Amino acid sequence: MGMQIPRRYLNASIIFPCAGASRFLRGCLHPTTSTDSQTLRALLTEVRGLRQDLQSTTLAAQRAQILVYRVQVREAATARAVQRLDNARSKLAEVQDRRKRLTADIKRLEDAQGGTENPTDRKAIEDALAQLRANLEPSVSEEQDRQTKETECEDEVRVERAKLSELQDQLERLDTTLENSIRQSSSPQ
Repeated sequence: MGMQIPRRYLNASIIFPCAGASRFLRGCLHPTTSTDSQTLRALLTEVRGLRQDLQSTTLAAQRAQILVYRVQVREAATARAVQRLDNARSKLAEVQDRRKRLTADIKRLEDAQGGTENPTDRKAIEDALAQLRANLEPSVSEEQDRQTKETECEDEVRVERAKLSELQDQLERLDTTLENSIRQSSSPQ
């Protein structure tokens, strides 16, 4: 067959180069311990920073959701207050119209009473005047009550709008903060 290499030479010639290659590869693939330690520290710092950013973002998103919900609730409360104000104004206008009609009817009958000499007509006018004046008194009182209610509703609308405005300002500030945070995190460091 060919030339045979003694076994003792064969083992030595294979083992020594392999051992050298193994040491070389280990050095290339597995850097020294200090480099490994520095890399691990850098990775750990990066992971901690990412976790902190994620927690901050999650908290900001939750806060934004809460603020949006509060704005929606306040908008609904403001809309109800505006509706109550509109109703109060409508009822006040009705009472004022009724009072104006009663006042005009009283004036018309008083003018007619002065020009009537017939005692039956005069008595009918006096009875009608008494009835109109009796209806006028509660109408004036009701108008004052309705004006008070309108003022209360206006105050309620002002308060609700102020609360809504404050929540919208908070939401704007949060949005600005998040936007600035995004800009800072996306800018090259």
